[in-house]
Amino acid sequence: MGGLRARSERAELGRLLEHASPRSPLAIRRGADGIVGRGEAMRMGFRGPDRFVDAARAWREVAAAAEVDDAVGVPGSGLVAFGAFAFDDASEAESVLVVPRLVVGRRGDDEWVTWIGADGDADLPIHETAIDEVRVELSDGAIGRKRYRAIVAEAVARIRAGEAEKLVVARDRVGVLPQDGDVRSVVVGLGRRYPDAVAYAVDGLVGASPETLVAAHRGHFFSRVLAGTAARGATPALDAEIAEALAAGDKDLREHRYAADSAIEVLRGLAPDASASEPFPLRLPNLWHLATDITGTLGDRSTLDVLSLLHPTAAVAGTPREASLRIIRELEGIDRGRYAGPVGWVDGDGGGEWVIALRGAEISPDGAIRAFAGAGVVAGSEPEAELAETAVKLRPITDALADPLP
Repeated sequence: MGGLRARSERAELGRLLEHASPRSPLAIRRGADGIVGRGEAMRMGFRGPDRFVDAARAWREVAAAAEVDDAVGVPGSGLVAFGAFAFDDASEAESVLVVPRLVVGRRGDDEWVTWIGADGDADLPIHETAIDEVRVELSDGAIGRKRYRAIVAEAVARIRAGEAEKLVVARDRVGVLPQDGDVRSVVVGLGRRYPDAVAYAVDGLVGASPETLVAAHRGHFFSRVLAGTAARGATPALDAEIAEALAAGDKDLREHRYAADSAIEVLRGLAPDASASEPFPLRLPNLWHLATDITGTLGDRSTLDVLSLLHPTAAVAGTPREASLRIIRELEGIDRGRYAGPVGWVDGDGGGEWVIALRGAEISPDGAIRAFAGAGVVAGSEPEAELAETAVKLRPITDALADPLP
C-alpha cells in the first residue's frame, strides 16, 4: 500500500468552520486565521508514557512515505495532522493524530484547500453547512466546590510538609450535549469571546487556550508560559492596579517562576540559543496572567519531539514533576483525560502549533461533557481564592455552551 497524497491549492473560502463536521469538527484557529479539517484519511492512537515518542516516530514514517504537492507553502498547508494527547501517562484516554481528508486554511491574505487521501481515493468535496446553536448548562461533577476546597487545603499541607513546591489541582463540571448538537457553535463562541486565544476542536476536545506550548515553522519556535492569575478589574484604574499587583505579588511570582523555569530548562536543552522574556502581565478578556515568552531554533526536531520533553509543564502539574503528578492523582482521584494535555497540529516537516488544552471540555461520542479548570497551589494559597480562580477559568467554556453565538 502506498503512502498518503496531499495536494494544496489556493482557494476563496467563506467561514472556515462551516467546512467542518457539525458533531466532530477539527479546528485550530486564532482569530480569523487557522486550519479546519473534515473526514479522516488516517487516524493513529497512542497510550502510556511513550505516547509522544511513539507518535513522533509514527508521524515521521507517514510523512516520509507521503507525496505532497503544496502550491501554497505557508504554515498549515500541505500534509497535516490534528492531535490531542492525554495529560497523564496512566490515563485511559486515547491520544490521537488525525489526518483529515479535507483541510481549509487561512493565514493573513492566504486562503487554501488541501485534499489528502490514499491511492484511488476521490477528493472529498468542499461542502459548507450552516452552524446551529447548541445550549448546555453545566453542573458540578466529581469534584464539587466543597471537595475542591478540601483538595486545595490538603495540597497546601503536602507542600508545607516538603512533598512538593507547587501543585496544580483541578475540578470538573459536567453536562450533556443534545443528540443533534452542533459542536462548531461552541468553537465559534469561544473564538468571538477570546480572539487572542487559540480555539481548538480535536476528537471531541474543545476549548480556547491562551497558552502556547510550542509553535514552530522552518526550525524557529515560540513558547508562552502562563502561571499566576488575577480577575480583571471593573474600571480601567482598578484593572491597572490589579495587573501591577500581579506582577509584584510574591505568591503569583513564585508560582509563575516554577512554571517558566521548568520550560526554559527543557527548551534550552533542545535549543541552546533559546531566550526568555521577563515575566509580564498578559491581559485576556476576563483575567490577567503572568506570562513568559521563549523563542529559539529547533533545527530539524519535530514539535512532537518537544512535547515529549516539555509536557507536563509546572503550569499544569507542579514542581517537582513526578512528585506533583503522584499527589495530583491521589488528591483528585479521577482521570483528567486530555484536559491540560497538548492539542494542536503538526505538518510533514514536524512544524506546527500546540497549545495546552485549557478553558475547555471533552465531549464524548455519547454527548457527555466534562469541563475542567485548575489552579496553582503554593504554600501561601487559600482554598477560597483558588476556588474563585477556577470559576474564572471555567467561564470561557461555560459561557460558550450556555450562549454559543453572542
